[in-house]
Amino acid sequence: MTVAGVEVFPLCNAVGPMGGTVRRPLTELFPGGGHRETDEWVLHFHCYLLRDAAGRTVLVDTGVGPEDSPAASWAPVPGVLGAELARVGVAAEEIDAVVVTHLHSDHASGVVVGGSPAFPNARHLLQRAEIEAAEETALDRFVRPLGERVQVVEGGAEVFPGIRVLHTPGHTPGHQVVRVGDLVLTGDVVLHPVQLADPSIPYLYDDDPDLAVVTRTKLLEQVEAERGVIATAHFAEPFTRLGG
Repeated sequence: MTVAGVEVFPLCNAVGPMGGTVRRPLTELFPGGGHRETDEWVLHFHCYLLRDAAGRTVLVDTGVGPEDSPAASWAPVPGVLGAELARVGVAAEEIDAVVVTHLHSDHASGVVVGGSPAFPNARHLLQRAEIEAAEETALDRFVRPLGERVQVVEGGAEVFPGIRVLHTPGHTPGHQVVRVGDLVLTGDVVLHPVQLADPSIPYLYDDDPDLAVVTRTKLLEQVEAERGVIATAHFAEPFTRLGG
C-alpha cells in the first residue's frame, strides 16, 4: 500500500508456531482471550520495507535471522528476508535506515549475519531505553557489531520526512513503533487479533504487562479515531484497518 507518498511493502520473513521452552497454549499466552486449550498460535513474522518519494528506503525489523540465530531455539529459522527484499527489488546495500522495534530475537536477528552488519550502508535506530535495558548477550549479538551505524533516539524521532518512530514501552522498555500518515507499524504492541477487541488482554511475555496495556489501548484508540491502519508483526494479514 501507499500512505502519504510512502510505499509500504510487507515482507513475510517466516511462518510457524512457537517452539522450545517458550511454547505455551494460547490460554496462557493471552489470558482471557477466549481460546481453547487445543488452539495453537501460528505466528507470521512480518518485516516491512518503506520507500519514500525520494527513493529512500527504511527497513522495519529484520526477522528471525539465519539458522544459527538466537531465535533458532524457538522460531522457524532460517528467515527469508533476503529473498523478500529481492522480490520487491531492493538489495541489502540499498537500505538507508533500519528501525529495530525492539531487541527480541524474532525482530532483531537479521540485523547482523556472520558477525557483520547485514545492511552495511544503513543507520540503525534504537531507543536509548531499549539499549540500556538489554542483556549483554543481545548487545553483543545485535548492537555492538553495528558500531557507528547505531542511531540512539529518545522518544519520538524523524527517520525521514513523513516517517517517524514513537516510543511505546511495555512489551520491552524501549519498544518503538513507526508512523507514516495514518499507518502505524506496531511491532509487538499488538500481538494477536484478540487484543484488537480487548486491548486489556495481556501477553505472557510482555516485560511490563500493565504498561503494555496502557500503551496498546492508547495507540489503538488513536488509530481507530483516525480510521487508520495498523501493520502488525505477527497477524496472518499484515494490514488491518481500524474504525470502520
